[in-house]
Amino acid sequence: MSDRITARYLIETPFDLEAACAVMAGEQSCGTFTRLAAETDELRAAHAARVESIDPLDSASSPALPMPTRPQPAGTQYRRALVTLSWPVDNLGASLPTLVATVAGNLYELKEFSGLRLMDLELPRAFADAYPGPQFGIEGTRRLTGIAQGPLIGTIIKPSVGLSPSATAAVVQDLLDGGVDFIKDDELQANGPHNPLKARVDAVMPLVHKHQQRTGRKVMVAFNITGDIDEMREHHDYVAAAGGTCVMVALNAVGLAGVVHLRRHSTLAIHGHRAGWGMLSRAPLLGMDFSAYQTLWRTAGVDHLHVNGLGNKFSEADASVIRSAQACLAPLFPPDGPAHRVMPVFSSNQTACQALDTVESLGGVSDLIVTAGGGIMAHPDGIAAGVRSLRQAYDAAAQGVSLRAYAEHHPELAAALKTFCP
Repeated sequence: MSDRITARYLIETPFDLEAACAVMAGEQSCGTFTRLAAETDELRAAHAARVESIDPLDSASSPALPMPTRPQPAGTQYRRALVTLSWPVDNLGASLPTLVATVAGNLYELKEFSGLRLMDLELPRAFADAYPGPQFGIEGTRRLTGIAQGPLIGTIIKPSVGLSPSATAAVVQDLLDGGVDFIKDDELQANGPHNPLKARVDAVMPLVHKHQQRTGRKVMVAFNITGDIDEMREHHDYVAAAGGTCVMVALNAVGLAGVVHLRRHSTLAIHGHRAGWGMLSRAPLLGMDFSAYQTLWRTAGVDHLHVNGLGNKFSEADASVIRSAQACLAPLFPPDGPAHRVMPVFSSNQTACQALDTVESLGGVSDLIVTAGGGIMAHPDGIAAGVRSLRQAYDAAAQGVSLRAYAEHHPELAAALKTFCP
């Protein structure tokens, strides 16, 4: 493993590729718009970012993003390329916040570029040594839930907002009775005045304990503790004292420093929700790819990470969803560093319909959490049948059997296919 930080970008520029990339490297290390006396050759050798490679791609006749301060004449070609830069870790130390300022900072504003997207990120072992990473990950989540194999079948408490603590508990009771493995708050429901976190925990956790006493299985509930740092610590401790096993945070809302602080304090699994992800990813030549994004949050210490789902209601293509899940499952610090593998969380319009394609696209891997809201609660025969339909669908996928064939002897799956994917 290299001792340098390496980042790969997709760029678009109307200027000479090498010159534009040199500006990138200078802006994000020891350079500025002009050479300074203090920028000695020795300093540059020790601290300058390096352009490791430039791989030209195609070109476009119009810019992906407007260039109001450097308009180009008609007929200009906007060249695209994959560019790899690297930095010595000594420029910043093993600091995730400063890393983001380095690899995803001012370079987005450079006049030379009509498009720039961070595609991938490789960190040296120093980051693995500086940050604890996931506390539970895949293996720990399976231990906490008692689900040794196959996906965890889960759901989101709906409606997202508006329920009281007692109404939330009623929904949870139906889900527990239905045999679900995992339940999460919606990202919009954290500590609102109509459903405060502590009151919600008080209403829900006794039901979880009674269900465990009756069945021998403790369902994981991810309570949304998104908030200020002191508030998150207090609410984490409240969930832990009540016997909970998981807390959830909206990653982009609380930031890397917030997640790192929570992780260092936490004794519970951390469920990472990526609400706001489209702001970073939806424009093809702006923002960052999930491959880079997940590197940051796994290093910070989340145990589960949302990746969207196949056939989702959002704008993300299925191929991108699968690449995101595969990134979560790949070792983070190869070859000899910690793997930090985390549970990819499939959500958004998930029903029994996507099970076979999901497992086949992941090469047979079933280390995932499936959170199906309507796919469980809107099943025509009720919540329990909805849960069974998901489980049957993933059982069929594990066996390599078509869903239609499996449904011939599994009525809950048959009803789900008829309802959700006729």
